[in-house]
Amino acid sequence: MITSQLHIALLAFPFGSHAAPLLTLVQKISPFLPSNTIYSFFNTSNSNTSIFSKTPNQENIKIYNVWDGVKEGNDTPIGREAIDLFMQSTPTNFEKSMKEAEDETGVKFSCIFSDAFLWFSCEFAKKMNIPWIAFWTAGSCSLSVHLYTDLIRSNNETLLKIPGFSSTLRMNDIPPEVIAENLKGPMPSMLYNMALNLHKANAIVLNSFEELDPIINKDLKSKLQKVLNIGPLVLQSSKNVLLNANSDESGCIQWLDKQKEKSVVYLSFGTVTTLPPNEIIAIAEALESKKMSFIWSLRDNGIKILPKGFLERTEEFGKIVPWAPQLEILSHSSVGVFVTHCGWNSILEGISYGVPMICRPFFGDQTLNSRMLESVWEVGLQIEGGNFTRSGTIRALDTFFNEEKGKVLRENVERLKEKALEAVKTNNGSSIENFKVLVELVKCHKPT
Repeated sequence: MITSQLHIALLAFPFGSHAAPLLTLVQKISPFLPSNTIYSFFNTSNSNTSIFSKTPNQENIKIYNVWDGVKEGNDTPIGREAIDLFMQSTPTNFEKSMKEAEDETGVKFSCIFSDAFLWFSCEFAKKMNIPWIAFWTAGSCSLSVHLYTDLIRSNNETLLKIPGFSSTLRMNDIPPEVIAENLKGPMPSMLYNMALNLHKANAIVLNSFEELDPIINKDLKSKLQKVLNIGPLVLQSSKNVLLNANSDESGCIQWLDKQKEKSVVYLSFGTVTTLPPNEIIAIAEALESKKMSFIWSLRDNGIKILPKGFLERTEEFGKIVPWAPQLEILSHSSVGVFVTHCGWNSILEGISYGVPMICRPFFGDQTLNSRMLESVWEVGLQIEGGNFTRSGTIRALDTFFNEEKGKVLRENVERLKEKALEAVKTNNGSSIENFKVLVELVKCHKPT
């Protein structure tokens, strides 16, 4: 087997919005590595189909489908059942496909890039005597909470003081896997093992910027080998990307061009989350009663729940679309507030384009993200009571469009946006410098 050529193994976690950022990272790093570098991307068939259909023409990436744990002839599971079956099939499913990739290319792996969730990558890397680089697709705040799992679980108080956090956390801010009754379930077990093994990674890469959470990052650096914030990736990848006419079939940008500056409410809850019917109705009633200009990304099953006649009554000031070009919308001067589920990508995009947020978290790190957004970064509000009601939604909108507090939140997010832009500046931006360290780590290692 060839040992002088770089061959990078990319191990994806195939659920939520995990796999696509790993692909983005490959695209970002490949121009800085030798042109004959091989990239082998390991992911389930369904997830590969989904992400590569949106980003075709990846000639330099070899795609491998790992087994998703579903036995032939069985119905395709969804949600937590699908994750559990996949986790039960690891690590042997990855191991088998990785051997296939080495045999097929005739080139040994020189480095393993994996989603941080896939902690067993450290064992593969040790066996092969190559670096393991873990990619954490969320923020440093949630990474820190996972590393302090034992501390949190030993605490009987409702308020938590965690090293690196300037604000006290409540127990219900913590991701449920950290405080699960039993850490032996597939998901809690995976995340706990990750927390126990991340110090073995040669580097942890985050899609964030150091200036967002400086104290937490300092604490992480005291526990891990290298902590490399290289984001926001969206500010780098979108610098020279113009809106593709085909990606705005619903005419969102054309519609926004006709609206007043900072007057539009943009609502989107990601690709995984589904709002309960009562909350869809509550939002609709609030928007209609306030006659707020809005763009709402809502799939057909949600549209069916809207109050009768809502679409007709709001057509002069509102727009509902099945899919929205989020980056182009958030960067538009007409958008005044972003109503979000608080997934990390959405939060980072809101900050990167200077749009304050109204948060309605659902699962995972979203509750912690919304807590940070309101209490630490002070660039948004958590929705009153944790879910949408007509009156709570009206009060949140009034804060941004009719009150002094909204002005303060807008100024705060503008300041964070400037810090994000500084981090990705070509000349000594912190994220650019961290990215250079990452490239050297990957480039300099040859398998033995």
